[in-house]
Amino acid sequence: MLNTNKERHFDNTLLFVVLAMMGFGLIMVYSASSITSMSFMDDSLYYFKRQLLFVGIGLIALFITSNFDYRKLEGLSVPLLLVSIFFLIVVLFAPKVGGSHRWLRAGPLIGFQPSEFAKIAFIIFMARSISTRQDRIQELFRGLLPDLIIMTIIFCLILKEPNLSTAAIIASTYFLLLFLGNGAMTHLLGMTACGVTTVVALVFQEGYRMKRFLAFLDPWGASKTAGYHIIQSLVAIGSGGIWGLGLSQSRQKFFILPERHTDFIFAIICEELGFVGGAIVIGLFLILIWRGFYIAARAPDMFGFLLASGITCLIGCQTMINLGVVLSVLPTTGVTLPFISYGGSSVVFLAIGIGILLNVSRYGTNQSAWQDNRKRPFSSRFSGVSERASGKRKK
Repeated sequence: MLNTNKERHFDNTLLFVVLAMMGFGLIMVYSASSITSMSFMDDSLYYFKRQLLFVGIGLIALFITSNFDYRKLEGLSVPLLLVSIFFLIVVLFAPKVGGSHRWLRAGPLIGFQPSEFAKIAFIIFMARSISTRQDRIQELFRGLLPDLIIMTIIFCLILKEPNLSTAAIIASTYFLLLFLGNGAMTHLLGMTACGVTTVVALVFQEGYRMKRFLAFLDPWGASKTAGYHIIQSLVAIGSGGIWGLGLSQSRQKFFILPERHTDFIFAIICEELGFVGGAIVIGLFLILIWRGFYIAARAPDMFGFLLASGITCLIGCQTMINLGVVLSVLPTTGVTLPFISYGGSSVVFLAIGIGILLNVSRYGTNQSAWQDNRKRPFSSRFSGVSERASGKRKK
């Protein structure tokens, strides 16, 4: 039988880590953006006040979703997905912001990125779909193809904005959900080959992507163009040393490092707080990911397991891409650092995801779904979770 009673409190460790990230993010957004705010907005607190508003909305959303029974999301999964697809289509006809169709705005202060909403809606839908298809998940036409078509639609709509990095996060999250949902190894290997080929083709298709890739290989060969971001990011990180220059003492924020309070805020963190500060931030993300999978492993049903895993994978993928770009391990792309970078849509919708995770933790069982599956072949690795989903017990 499923554990239907709220026998547990929220996962306090996860909640504390997220609150710490949000608070630290506010401090760093102010530090990284104060000069820009004063110069262009005549208010050194402009970006800080907006981020404070976003964090406040995010905390309200987190509180609401953490008290909303996650199992009810199964019935809402299709409507949420359809709404997200509608917004992804509408945004393609909206005015460009920064050279892309990523924002829907209702005035100068109100707006959001449909792709951020689509991430959460997509995970909810796929968690439901994969959990209900367990009897045929390893079949190509009845198991894999329907979900693959949905993923391809979302991928192409986001790519059209254009936003390859977010589209790649969507695809990676689906891959991980299919892996955790007992997908066939042959299908996963085929998806991997197709995915790598697609990304390579997309890089060569657009000139600006190719320039970024070449700059990633040799940033000093394009030091004044595509390699400028990478060089200045590494300069900021290197300037911080072990202990940093001190909070608010960054030099790169004086109009040297682009996107200093958004995509490259981690470079400012390392410059001001040094290796120690950067390591603490990475440590917080590692704890968050650990708690996310801990909650997923103890979910009382397959839907909860995949839902918690998908949200954790989303945050993990986005974090790795952002840190990879800032540290020059990956080509430059526009992905924010979760809960720390400036950005309203990202903070609010990721807070919704954390609220769902916290709600799943309230229904967790005492036994990990992984304990009995370590020595099983891949095809039956997660059957323990499947049995819990159907209410079956071994005899």
